[in-house]
Formats: sequence, C-alpha cells, structure tokens
Amino acid sequence: QVQLVESGGDLVQPGGSLILSCVISGNILRPNVMAWYRQAPGKQRELVASRTSGGSTNYRDSAKGRFAISRDNAKNTVYLQMNSLKPEDTAVYYCNGQDTRSEYWGQGTQVTVSS
Repeated sequence: QVQLVESGGDLVQPGGSLILSCVISGNILRPNVMAWYRQAPGKQRELVASRTSGGSTNYRDSAKGRFAISRDNAKNTVYLQMNSLKPEDTAVYYCNGQDTRSEYWGQGTQVTVSS
C-alpha cells in the first residue's frame, strides 16, 4: 500500500519561500508521475506541478519561474520549492502519485501567504 505524507506548510509573508516535502512509503511502480495539487477555499483542486519518473516536469502558468518540483529517490521524497510566494498561493497543498496500478493522495499541508 502506497502512502504519501506531506509536510512543510506554514504561514509565510508575501515574497517568501517554502519547501514542501512528500515522503512516499510503499512500493510505487515505475513508470509513475508525482505531482503537487492545491485547493483554495471555495475553489477546485488544481495541478501545480508534476514530474514523471523519467524526469520530465510540468507547471501551471502561475507557478512557472517561481516553483520547482524535484525528487530524491534515495529518500523516497518529492519536493516543491516555492519562491516569491503570493497571497493567491494560499491553499492546502496535496501530494499526488500515479502509477499503472492506482492513484494516491496525501492528507495535505496548509500554506498561507499573508502579511
């Protein structure tokens, strides 16, 4: 059973930075895609960034140039580096994993950008 556990969410001022972590436990198959989604109050969940097991990445337009998704296979961890944070980045951020067998979600971590 694959489990995803996020951490790193916090209250940060506009212009600040955060690193979110997602630890993968269990045996996620290859090929796979790991991704970060977010959901703000009253809004639909949206894709922020994704990374294939082959290393290809994809970002929503508002995240390009500010966010970076990466993976440390030795630590079974996926990261989301977020820079130049804006109030509109405020949301619960979820880690997502997909392999040929299933799709997996973490419990979410709250990111609040406010002065």
